Amino acid sequence: MSRPLPTPPARCAPDAERRIERRVRGLVWLAFVLAGAALWWPAEAARIKEVASVAGVRPNQLTGYGLVVGLDGSGDQVTAAPFTSQSLLSMLQQMGVNVPPGTPLQLKNVAAVMVTTMLPPYAQPGQPLDVNVSSIGNAKSLRGGTLVATPLKGVDGQIYAIAQGNLVIGGAGAAANGSKVQINQLSSGRVPAGATVERSVPNPALDGDALQLAMHVGDYQTARVVAQAINRAKGEGTAVALDARLVQVALPRAPEQRVAFVADIENLEVQPARPAAKVILNARTGSVVLNDAVTLGACAVAHGNLAVTISTTPTVSQPNALAAGRTVVTQQSDISITTGQKSMIDLPAGAKLTDVVKALNALGATPQDLLVILQAIKAAGALNAELEVI
Repeated sequence: MSRPLPTPPARCAPDAERRIERRVRGLVWLAFVLAGAALWWPAEAARIKEVASVAGVRPNQLTGYGLVVGLDGSGDQVTAAPFTSQSLLSMLQQMGVNVPPGTPLQLKNVAAVMVTTMLPPYAQPGQPLDVNVSSIGNAKSLRGGTLVATPLKGVDGQIYAIAQGNLVIGGAGAAANGSKVQINQLSSGRVPAGATVERSVPNPALDGDALQLAMHVGDYQTARVVAQAINRAKGEGTAVALDARLVQVALPRAPEQRVAFVADIENLEVQPARPAAKVILNARTGSVVLNDAVTLGACAVAHGNLAVTISTTPTVSQPNALAAGRTVVTQQSDISITTGQKSMIDLPAGAKLTDVVKALNALGATPQDLLVILQAIKAAGALNAELEVI
């Protein structure tokens, strides 16, 4: 019996082959485009208002001294905080209430406080402000208290706002029979919209022929691109970079056009300069912060732990019953020093942030150890970044 002939493999039609070929070519072309885009595609742009601000336009600090009343027995103790009773007597005299001299005031529902807030630029009379209230005496809690009218002054001694209102305290606490439980802070709080602006601060930023933009971070490249963006939008010669921090911008002659002019400038998009490599070390908390520009030179790092253990055991020397000696207690100390196994890793030149973090983690270094390790790498000249300890 003859065997059937094998069936030849099916072949695609010419049209199908051409479609597949075109699709493959399209995918290859797309891959080249994406690869090139990864090299030249710019980072996300920022508006000028996010990298600079008008020089001289800033908030001002306001401070005042006042009293919080209505506390449930948690106010200042007069003996420990005599200024509280003195302030209350002065306030009562201003209200026409005369208290005989030498009258002892046993107050438990009053606390002396410091009131602070920020006066924003261009604030106008009647505008409400949030205020922070902090105890300066020995009050246990400000919960449930009311801030009495307190004038808020600037550094020039002038009154710019008046604060008054009920306090909002974010903490909670309770105490009984010598036990105490407290959550968050009870000696400070806020009065939302508790202050009213009484006087505005004049700002001559738009009064002259030009204004200055102050960069949030001093950088020559950022100042240059800001000036170039303004000149492209408003005409050549409108802006000039004075230094790494300031850019001078010519204002329109018509005063009514200046607000719109500044608004247009603030919304222009620029490409900020890449920040300089920097490492921030917090010696108090052990925090280490690095930006993505930090690189390392070729170096080797060794890390080892040295543990010193001192244990003291009391030893009693008991004489015999018929002996004339006495019982003596002595301390016997046992000191041992243990050195952990050292490990050394090689860090190649040009290592990036991820390599730095992985390498330091491989050493088993704690944040406190990183402070010493990074300082040593910087001293060896292998850390290509500015090292700042705060």
